[in-house]
Amino acid sequence: MNKAAVQTVDQTEQIDYMELDSIIEEEFNSDKENLIMILQAIQKRYNYLPQPALAYLAAKISVPYSNIYGVATFYSTFSLEPRGRNIVSVCLGTACHVRGAERVSERIENSLGITNGQTTDDKRFTLASVRCIGCCSLGPVVKINEDMHGRLAPGDVQMVLDQYE
Repeated sequence: MNKAAVQTVDQTEQIDYMELDSIIEEEFNSDKENLIMILQAIQKRYNYLPQPALAYLAAKISVPYSNIYGVATFYSTFSLEPRGRNIVSVCLGTACHVRGAERVSERIENSLGITNGQTTDDKRFTLASVRCIGCCSLGPVVKINEDMHGRLAPGDVQMVLDQYE
């Protein structure tokens, strides 16, 4: 594929094709059987899956773009839209719900000025509600990146968010 070494995406993000080559070829040996792991590595690098990176991946591993797009949209852990540096996942499963998760979620929305699925303008936070995090005894639970915050009350929200400046 004859591409420039770097392509600008969304005026702020740049795709480094040499870095993609490193991920695809060196880390995963251009093996299409590693598609999900390659997508995870690309998302880890960009914090989402940029369309030009997916198109490049399709050509590099000889898999139709539609197949790659299908995998990227099937799994909820992948995002095709730019996300914030901090992913805030609010558990709204039954155990968390009965312990006040809705009030915690509302406080987070008010504090960040966004609703479920949105990203703050400064790209600091993306808010996502989830059905179960698997920490039912700690409900209500909010996961920020890989950090779990359990037994949250609405009054605890700002203190928790402030840790992610």
